[in-house]
Amino acid sequence: MPTDLRPVLFMLISTFSLSFNGLVGKLLTESFSTEVLGFLRFFLPASIMLLILKSSGWVIPNKHNSRPIIIRALCVVGSQLCFLAALNELTLVESVVLFSTGPLFIPVLEKLMYRTPIQGITLACLAMTFCGVLLQTGNPAGIEIRPELFIGLAAGGFNALSQVTLFKGAKSNLPPAALNGWCFMLAAIIIFPVATLKAVSTGSLLVASNPFDSNTLMVLLATLAISIVSTQMFRAKAYKLVSTGSQLAPLIFTNLLFALIWQVGFFDETLNTSKVAGISLIVLATIINAFAPMWLQHRRATAV
Repeated sequence: MPTDLRPVLFMLISTFSLSFNGLVGKLLTESFSTEVLGFLRFFLPASIMLLILKSSGWVIPNKHNSRPIIIRALCVVGSQLCFLAALNELTLVESVVLFSTGPLFIPVLEKLMYRTPIQGITLACLAMTFCGVLLQTGNPAGIEIRPELFIGLAAGGFNALSQVTLFKGAKSNLPPAALNGWCFMLAAIIIFPVATLKAVSTGSLLVASNPFDSNTLMVLLATLAISIVSTQMFRAKAYKLVSTGSQLAPLIFTNLLFALIWQVGFFDETLNTSKVAGISLIVLATIINAFAPMWLQHRRATAV
């Protein structure tokens, strides 16, 4: 478990940026189709990260580093398309809740793929966050079975596999700008044909009901790209400082807390009792995961 606060801080910055690009993405679903917006979400931040890479000297992935980049690019494409499709049908909070189920699968994937042991405190924190996510549905009758809910869960599954491959890539000698820049550019190339066909079939990059003028769209797209870059760069830095990705998995759920703030501020979402209880569980799990290891280490040191 992490005893250094830097990975916790980096991950919190990453999840804040992720929640913010979810807010901007929700707004942009009114202007672009899922396919076109998916391409822009990859191409724009990839261009920024590769420009950063160019300024410090190009780093080309070798044969060893290319495999996690290719796998992660495929996972990112699946995750983002499912997330954007869910945003079209669900509220911002509902979409983020389902997307945030990804960290629940990370310890299992690490165990299956890399035989990484699952620590007890990680399982306890994940169980608490899972209960918090269930409470976040805010429906006393339970979760209503709808196709868009499964699409959101698929986004969480792809996100989990993406995080596992990102963790392995972060341990390589590639800088974060190279790791994420090449991954996102490859993802943009993968989705480009689909986005092109969609734009050609509709005769425009924008949907007919677009509510924004060109200047507002440019600001929103620039904000989206910068927030995505921040998300990926700080997450890679956080993973580089820990021994397993599952150690930081509960912190990814703070994305949900930030998304609730945006929902309340921009979409007049009220917080009922179940949502407050869910927030409390997630916050408690995050605090335990961040500070319990240091407390245990200090206790062992004073006991000697």
